[in-house]
Amino acid sequence: MNIVCLDMEGVLVPEIWIAFSEATGIPELRRTTRDEPDYDKLMKFRLGILHEHGLGLPQIQEVIATIDPLPGAREFLDELRATTQAIILSDTFEQFAQPLMKKLGWPTLFCNSLEVADDGTITGYHMRCEQSKLTTVKGLQAMGFETIAAGDSHNDLGMILASKAGFLFRSTDAIRAEHPELAAFEEFDDLLAAIKQAL
Repeated sequence: MNIVCLDMEGVLVPEIWIAFSEATGIPELRRTTRDEPDYDKLMKFRLGILHEHGLGLPQIQEVIATIDPLPGAREFLDELRATTQAIILSDTFEQFAQPLMKKLGWPTLFCNSLEVADDGTITGYHMRCEQSKLTTVKGLQAMGFETIAAGDSHNDLGMILASKAGFLFRSTDAIRAEHPELAAFEEFDDLLAAIKQAL
């Protein structure tokens, strides 16, 4: 049995931190897993910037409420889920994702969680497990699933390379150049066709 594992930000929805960077005028918050392979380092950097500017979860959630899925993402996901099983594997957080999952038709999402103080200050975060995307794919394979994976960032490469078929979607030139063996797509129709062929 097949199961498709998809990244969320940059693939199905815009990057939350980039949207928040634009809304707040803080350019440092544009940094994402496309730029920084070390997720722990990236999150500590982000939390430092938030504390410096007195920003917390309520301000981020206000921006998330204005974000819509990327054009064609909902239709892509609907057709994919009508064809096979699909899970979104994301390094985002429960506290960020719910409004976006609603707009995508409530797909299954495995992600992480934030530690938040009563005043809305983000004090830390909990990763669901180490190398969450790769660990999840290996777990699914151990349960008898064949996995197909797609993503755009450094933290997606583990699950993409460990799957029977894996694709880059709207990735960076640098990541594409590092992995010329991976098919790279820019349009949902092309990604869907490649997934269906891999099935």
